[in-house]
Amino acid sequence: MRRHLTLPNKGSKALTTLAALMSMIWGGTLAAAQQKNASTVAQQATEISAEQQQPVATAQPSGQPTGADKEQQPKTLTRFIVISISDRQLALVDNGQVVKTYPVAVGKDSTPSPEGNFMVVSRTENPTWYHKGKVVKPGKNNPLGTRWMGLSQKGYGIHGTNVQSSVGKNVSHGCFRMAKKDVEELFKLVRVGDMVVIRGERDELVAQVFNPENKDASNNAEVLVASADAGQN
Repeated sequence: MRRHLTLPNKGSKALTTLAALMSMIWGGTLAAAQQKNASTVAQQATEISAEQQQPVATAQPSGQPTGADKEQQPKTLTRFIVISISDRQLALVDNGQVVKTYPVAVGKDSTPSPEGNFMVVSRTENPTWYHKGKVVKPGKNNPLGTRWMGLSQKGYGIHGTNVQSSVGKNVSHGCFRMAKKDVEELFKLVRVGDMVVIRGERDELVAQVFNPENKDASNNAEVLVASADAGQN
């Protein structure tokens, strides 16, 4: 069931965050960012052969991009992901509503997950895992599981896992692990170009997305997010 996303007004940090994201897209910078990220992905593919230099496990696309990925992304912020490292939770927000939340594994103390605002730059089904000269092909022993959604922070992404019991713990190399069923469901809903907001500490955005019952509804204002183009998932 979808839940309406409401946030405190009065210039809150959460509203400022969303306003900044929407301003970036409405200002016409998304296309430039996507072009830059496309170059980054190509460069990563070239560098994968020397994966020993990579500090974190990454995925190399093993197939052709899906047709949906080739479509031009609309220049309105309608769908984005919020990840709370402290809660070890991921939420998909679409058209101003929290569609669903999922438990995730996050980085351990020695290899923490990144914080900030990022973008999904790649989507790969049945990825191949490369790390320090080791290569694991798609299958039940692949640490990336069955799906990979790469972020604009090189080497990091949202993916499955071959250790389902690790989900919900701080045990990863910095990526965000999900249960098989969850990551395959999320993969169908997310597109290249979608924004990913990652927070290490609980702020107003995180509190409202993951614990809306703790907020005073009388002081809330609904966050208005532009409607998706017709036919968009």
